[in-house]
Amino acid sequence: MNLNRRIFISLATTSVLILPSQAQVSDLNDAINKAGRQRMLSQRMAKAYLCLGQQIQIPGATKALDQSMALFDRQLAELKSYAPQGTVRDTYLQLEAEWTGYKALLVTAVPSVASAGRLLAQDGKVLALAHQGTTQLEQLSGKPLGKLVNMAGRQRMLSQRMAKYYLAMAWKVETATAEAELGRARSEFIAAQQTLRNAPEATPEIKQELALADGQWVFFEAALQARANSGNRGASEVFVASENLLQVMDKVTNLYARINRA
Repeated sequence: MNLNRRIFISLATTSVLILPSQAQVSDLNDAINKAGRQRMLSQRMAKAYLCLGQQIQIPGATKALDQSMALFDRQLAELKSYAPQGTVRDTYLQLEAEWTGYKALLVTAVPSVASAGRLLAQDGKVLALAHQGTTQLEQLSGKPLGKLVNMAGRQRMLSQRMAKYYLAMAWKVETATAEAELGRARSEFIAAQQTLRNAPEATPEIKQELALADGQWVFFEAALQARANSGNRGASEVFVASENLLQVMDKVTNLYARINRA
């Protein structure tokens, strides 16, 4: 068996990862990391919901949804408590209100094409505010490292966003929009990986993880390009590959966030 294929299968068996989170925000880079992770969780929950509606990867999608909802709740409380300025705290109060509506849809709306459209609209509001909070925290940092933590963290979100839109297309939910957004996310992901790879702050360990991410990207992109011809099998591969890529990029983000603590 090809070595890369073995790596893919090995990761796939534990594709629903346990995302690390400290009990409280330790410093500004940690805040940027967690704020950025909220963006990712908004997309991961929608991805899981779309999987459940199409009866794809049911155990894994159920675990991903439950895990992501719990982590979003916990990190939102941590970020609200940490928020160092009024404008940042206002953002998290707004996010809390939109999260309440999103969570209600995730919990009560039986997955269907009709409910998926409403869900995508609401996850967009949550994503926008989560991104706003992350950007505000990066601006407070005012350092190149803060920007890199934000960028690496955004790659986690893009991995889930691409999978979400693939699954939306498979279910024929807002197909034209989904195809355009998937293409945009793909281009942004590729460009940001190059920036992260070439950053002066990138340690040998970070570069090693980015090389692993490149390998996972090969599998993910191949699954994305299969599109409708591959049916549920293709959608299942997209789910697994997106979880694998997320796992690696979460580690990259954590490594960038910890540079000043080394």
